[in-house]
Amino acid sequence: MLSDEEIGALMAATHGDPFGVLGPHGKEGALVVRALLPGAHAVEVVDDRTGRRLAPLERLGDSAVFEGAMPRRRNRLGYRLRVNWGDHSSDIEDPYRFPPLLNEMDAWLLAEGTHHRPYEQLGAHPVVVDGVAGTRFAVWAPNARRVSVVGGFNQWDGRRHMMRLRLECGVWEIFLPQVGPGDLYKYEILAADGRVLLKADPFAFRAELRPRTASVVQRLPAGRAGSEERRRANALDAPVSIYEVHLGSWRRHGDGGWLTYRELAEQLVPYARDLGFTHLELLPVHEHPFDASWGYQPTGLYAPTARFGTPEDFRAFVEAAHAAGLGVILDWVPGHFPEDAHALARFDGTPLFEHADPREGFHQDWNTLIYNFGRSEVRNFLVGNALYWIERFGVDGLRVDAVASMLYRDYSRREGEWVPNQFGGRENLEAIDFLRRMNHVVGVTRPEAVTIAEESTAFPGVSRPPTDDLRGGGLGFHYKWNMGWMHDTLAYMAQDPVHRKYHHDRMRFSLMYAFSENFVLPLSHDEVVHGKGSLIRKMPGDDWQRFANLRAYYGWMWGHPGKKLLFMGCEFAQWDEWKSDAALQWELAGQPRHEGVRRLVRDLNNVYRHFPALHALDCEPQGFEWLSHEDAEHSVLAFARWDREGRSVIVVSNFTPVPREGWRLGVPGGGRWREVINTDAAVYGGSGVGNGVLEARPEPAHGRGQSIVLTLPPLATLMLAPMD
Repeated sequence: MLSDEEIGALMAATHGDPFGVLGPHGKEGALVVRALLPGAHAVEVVDDRTGRRLAPLERLGDSAVFEGAMPRRRNRLGYRLRVNWGDHSSDIEDPYRFPPLLNEMDAWLLAEGTHHRPYEQLGAHPVVVDGVAGTRFAVWAPNARRVSVVGGFNQWDGRRHMMRLRLECGVWEIFLPQVGPGDLYKYEILAADGRVLLKADPFAFRAELRPRTASVVQRLPAGRAGSEERRRANALDAPVSIYEVHLGSWRRHGDGGWLTYRELAEQLVPYARDLGFTHLELLPVHEHPFDASWGYQPTGLYAPTARFGTPEDFRAFVEAAHAAGLGVILDWVPGHFPEDAHALARFDGTPLFEHADPREGFHQDWNTLIYNFGRSEVRNFLVGNALYWIERFGVDGLRVDAVASMLYRDYSRREGEWVPNQFGGRENLEAIDFLRRMNHVVGVTRPEAVTIAEESTAFPGVSRPPTDDLRGGGLGFHYKWNMGWMHDTLAYMAQDPVHRKYHHDRMRFSLMYAFSENFVLPLSHDEVVHGKGSLIRKMPGDDWQRFANLRAYYGWMWGHPGKKLLFMGCEFAQWDEWKSDAALQWELAGQPRHEGVRRLVRDLNNVYRHFPALHALDCEPQGFEWLSHEDAEHSVLAFARWDREGRSVIVVSNFTPVPREGWRLGVPGGGRWREVINTDAAVYGGSGVGNGVLEARPEPAHGRGQSIVLTLPPLATLMLAPMD
């Protein structure tokens, strides 16, 4: 029999090795079976095939531990426990009769932090073991004294299913028969200091809808193969025009309820496709407890948020987007996580995922915790998560949030509030290594996918490849958001046109560095929230001028080198700034001026896709040539875009409300040029001043032998292409 100390430890759920005493154990020619079953009145062992009674189990004292012996069998003992609960009886499988399921190789890879897909081993996985259906649970908690799986299947009692510790990797595991998809669970953790913690699974593939916080057993989605079609659509020379969306506020039901993933597939996908966008970018869809965080404070990095449906529903959304020719990019948050008690914070009672020192591990701006990028298991958790969304849901890429905050140890900190790196510098070497490793793994494993950095500093080589040993070169992103372009051009457009001549450099400066990185031009959610006002309200003048300014600005943006990103609602010039708890102002979309802006965005996207000169050399200096940038007095700018075959499109912007007749422009070649975009066209709500088709003449201008004579519409951008 067990000692009183061991029985007491089992009853208190403090036993260091429950698998060492529970379940079947050989002893002196017999087989002893022990079970811990709080609430049971009587227990007996029965044959799992015939149901024949093999032996009764006796209660040990007044505990809930039952023990019995039977003759040792020659063959494998397959048995169940028949339990009398007082008001009913049931046959249950004994989880302590099953061997470890995590093999030695996977255990060591997890310990080394080199398992690129830790989600295949950790978390909750429905499986069949020895013909018995159940769920295999595994969780990394190396400093815990005890970990149990709790849920409705065991009345949330941490004594029932204490896990086995694999010392080589700090992973606890157990197979629970008769637990399956849809069951709620958490991990009950006995910390080293004696506190009992109740934690959601870091690798949960599904979670409860807030405010509930349990994890949900969910099958791992089947893998999705990459495709050459998606690789071409995401390439540097492809037209990439991104519609950025917050799923909870794009549209809503009449009662204010959210659309589901499948409803969004039916409504959002065709809407974005019909506007000519090539990609959807979704604000974070991983599980998060606080609606107003927009997903940027995630607690379930592996679980699509339950707000809009199940993981199967989200995968159906991605598949619908691909079927419509749209890529899907996810906003991804590896830089920080919230302090919610049920989540990653002090997961096993110690700073496991985060740094212990708040000078390294606490984000002052967001009151969040910072991942310990120097810890191999943490890096693996994040790198595996990047692969998970790409491989299991087929997403086209990840936009990595707040990269600048990851790169620098002194980000948003005063002197004395940060710890220098090993060389005394401010760079976060561990975060840099993590980003390089993540981009390398994604690039090698899924070459069709892309990563995009939201990075606002002058850190060099963000979108340049790292060296082979990952210790040098760039960070390895495919693209970087051009925050400088956004700030400069919005500041210029906010000026009264009479003053713009004094700010001419704001529109020219981006071309000084436009090819130092592979850029995306972002007019994102960050520019239309928190009191910044909508894009249309940033424009000066009366209503007519506001719309004209915005249309001219969009024309400039679509002509400028770099991929495009526009936040939802901006395509029809929503008046109000974005509110995450309400739908867009769809009642405006059909009004003439608003519909004119939307029609322009559609046409800009179609022209951008149709003419390779506007996208094929987006990231190379050969794709851009100034035609006229010196006319600050009239606030006129003109340039040519080129493709690899030497074909061009001319872009001319007049940022004053004065139409200009007889404006001569030197052009790259002779022949006829036609307007393919005129943002002042009447169909967009403009004044209708235009040019139609123009014939180039052998009259020198702007250093070129051929020129055309234009009428420049007020507050407008023109795009002209050769007739051939």
